[in-house]
Amino acid sequence: MGKLDDRAALVTGGSRGIGRAIVERLASEGASVVLAYRSNQQQADEVVARVSASGRTAYAVQADLADLGQLRELVGAAGRLLGRLDILVNNAADASAATIATATEEHYDHVMAVNAKATFFTLHYALPLLTDGACVINVSSLNTTMASPGSSVYAASKAAVEHFTAAAAHELGARGITVNCIAPGATDTDLLNAVHPEPVIQALARATPLGRLGHPRDIAAVVAFLVGPDGRWVNGQCIRVNGGIR
Repeated sequence: MGKLDDRAALVTGGSRGIGRAIVERLASEGASVVLAYRSNQQQADEVVARVSASGRTAYAVQADLADLGQLRELVGAAGRLLGRLDILVNNAADASAATIATATEEHYDHVMAVNAKATFFTLHYALPLLTDGACVINVSSLNTTMASPGSSVYAASKAAVEHFTAAAAHELGARGITVNCIAPGATDTDLLNAVHPEPVIQALARATPLGRLGHPRDIAAVVAFLVGPDGRWVNGQCIRVNGGIR
């Protein structure tokens, strides 16, 4: 038996990178998972097929989380498919960079909409589906503690997520719902490679005491702990899953 048998989970941004690893890890522990994806149906279908081949259950639902109407429909679809939610992982993100000089209003609004607003309203819409004792995980970033050029909007959006996490833990504690945040460091994903040139990526690996980039499965393992039976006393925290980089 898995530690998450008969648990129902929704994971946003679940078709690739860290989100995919989280979906696959939760499913391997026994959870049934709805994964949300924005545009790449082929990748989402591959994740569903991989989970199904292991004898577990996963569904893919398309949604642009910058659109609150689509976000509401996503949560509704998860409810219809799973009947309830025991686990909610807010992982989807817009990590596009822009300096203060080059940022546009559209860039600012979209990053904030996907990273901060969608995280808030996914939980807002999911509240009626969340069981007492459910677990919520919000995904933040190394950038909230390590400033870098071009990251001001992204870092600010993720800082909002961290403070939202602490407040939500207080608000939902009476129902036994835990709300935690993880802040991955430099992790070997398509997103990291798209945002940073190779010399920067190599420098990030060297700056980590363990001398390597994180792997999505490293992040997924911490999520599995937090939503499992051994993580019940961890609440309102932001855990830096970054290999020790500072």
